[in-house]
Amino acid sequence: MLVVGSEVPNLLQPEAASTLVVSQDVDIAVPIDRVASIKALLRDVHGLVPSAEEPSVYVPTSPALIEANFLGLDVRLRDASETYVLEDAELPLMVFGPLGLLRPGPVVEVEGLRLPLPRAADLMVEKLLTDRTGEKGARDLLVVAGLLLAAAPADLEEFVSVARTLSDEARHAISSALTVLSLMEGHAGMPDPVPVRRQVARLLSAMEQPRG
Repeated sequence: MLVVGSEVPNLLQPEAASTLVVSQDVDIAVPIDRVASIKALLRDVHGLVPSAEEPSVYVPTSPALIEANFLGLDVRLRDASETYVLEDAELPLMVFGPLGLLRPGPVVEVEGLRLPLPRAADLMVEKLLTDRTGEKGARDLLVVAGLLLAAAPADLEEFVSVARTLSDEARHAISSALTVLSLMEGHAGMPDPVPVRRQVARLLSAMEQPRG
């Protein structure tokens, strides 16, 4: 499993107020070939129970905990249009195509709990490709801003390398989303996009270079 939602910038820089994301839930990507073993582990989890309306959402029984949303990760997929429902009586999952781009990255330890994260470059590409509108779309872009605040130069180089493996349509979608991010102002409880505008401009310039 990988933690893939807006909590990732917090986990990468837990002490940095500039990248703090206020979230009421955490998104966890489950490889579709591991669903059976994940279900077995979830049966031993205390303090979270499946929602009656949506079994892939685990709601807390204590105010000290936050909601967990489980998503499907299919490594065979890459495109935003390749989305489907993995039917399962106990843990049905929405499988989003761009999540297939995610590879395991660092493992962060928080109070004795080891949390696997995706590679920063992969998650930035995924967030920029995910087709959401309104507030959810804006939050995805601001999560990218938080990731950029924590990114090393190697992460940015890897971002461009990953993007160049995608279709022309996907690369155009990434460039369009980056352009929107470059124009955004800050939102309460989300990373400030203003400090990363130069990084965004460099990424856009690199995206415009012909593939060699």
